[in-house]
Formats: sequence, C-alpha cells, structure tokens
Amino acid sequence: MRTLFIGDLHLSADRPDITSAFNHFLDNELHDVEALYILGDLFEVWIGDDIAEPFALELATKLKAISSRLPIYYIHGNRDFLIGHVYAQQSGMTLLPEVHKFNLYGVPTVILHGDSLCTLDKAYQRFRCFRNLKLVKWLYGKLPKNSRLKIARDIRSKSTQSNQRKSMTIMDVESEAVEQLLEQTDAMQMIHGHTHRPKMHTIHTQTHTQKECTKTRIVVGDWYEQTSVLSISPEKISLSASPLV
Repeated sequence: MRTLFIGDLHLSADRPDITSAFNHFLDNELHDVEALYILGDLFEVWIGDDIAEPFALELATKLKAISSRLPIYYIHGNRDFLIGHVYAQQSGMTLLPEVHKFNLYGVPTVILHGDSLCTLDKAYQRFRCFRNLKLVKWLYGKLPKNSRLKIARDIRSKSTQSNQRKSMTIMDVESEAVEQLLEQTDAMQMIHGHTHRPKMHTIHTQTHTQKECTKTRIVVGDWYEQTSVLSISPEKISLSASPLV
C-alpha cells in the first residue's frame, strides 16, 4: 500500500486537458492507494461553493465515489482558499488545517500548501493575512457572483503582473521558515507544493543536543504541462511526472 500527494493542478474550464489528465489519474492510479492528499490549488480559482462551475461539480461526484473506498484529504491553496464545507462534503474530501502533522509510515511528517513559507515576499504575506480573516471571507461570500468573479480576475491579473517583477528567490520558500516549521512541529519530513518546483531536498540540522540530524523536504509539482505525483510507501519514496493525457 502507498499514500499519494498531489497539488497545484489549477483546474479550470479553460484547460480541459488538465481535467482529463486528472480523471485519468483517478481512474487508473489509485488501485493500491490507501489515502490521497491534495495540497491546495486544485482549482485555478474558487469564488464560492454556491457557484461552482459544472466541471467542478462533475469532479465532485467522481471524488465522492472514490472517497467511499479511500480517504481524500485537502489543504487549501492560495487560489482556492474559499473551498468550504459544502463542496468538501459534495466531493467526500476531508478539509485539513493549514499545517497538518501526522505519522506517515513511522515518519513524523508535516504537510502544507507552501505559500506560508515564502516569507521573503512581504507584500504577498500581508495580503495572505488579510485574505485569511474570517470577516473578509464572510463579506466576500455575501457579494453577488459577478462581483466575486471580477475580484478574482483582478487578483489573478495583479498576481501575474507582480510575479513577473519578482525574483525567483523571493517567490521560493525561505530556508529559515522551513527549518522553523520543522522544529516547531518536531517533524522529520515536510511535503508541500505552491512553488511549482518539484524536488526532494535533504536538510541537515542540529538537535537540541547538538547532534546532526537529516530531514527531508519534498515539493510536488504543478500540472500545467505534465502530471506530478508523490508516492510514499513504507519501502519507497517516488516523485514522478508524466505528460498530460
């Protein structure tokens, strides 16, 4: 048996090829899987459970059927942080907190979307704090659909323009933030997405007794041009990619 981790699919009606690839994955890659974790940004944008697009509702039906035989866990991303309990219930997903620690085959593991680790991007972190306020989310949910769509388009446009001006260093995770979270959670392994830079990193740190300790940070990739799947079993860790089908 194995556990799978994916993230940053950025599904949208404009990219049916990604949706098709995800459906193929769900139909063909879960036969020996005991849990599926989705680490945020399943959708390119999410403006509310009450106005989910038809393709998202079709996906919910498929996920719901799958959840009857294996658990599906979800951590919000920066693009779909407004996914609520209504859609989660429709799709059979269990919503997890922003940072979640658990024991994965004997290894203390912490998982998250990853945007909170990009601490050098001060402007984004300020926006993130504002966005996460319960009052802001509540007020946004009360707006008419057209208003929410316009806000979402404006945010995406400004984000794209802003990212083009930012260095790759600023948009990547900050090593100190990674080490702090590993220490705070007492985890030996971290798994996240967001940066679209799939890789397995080895981190050398020191324990409180000054003994050297080796930890692991694994980044799952996006699905813009290919799939990206992290598979972990008691015997093996595999981070793989394949062309969209």
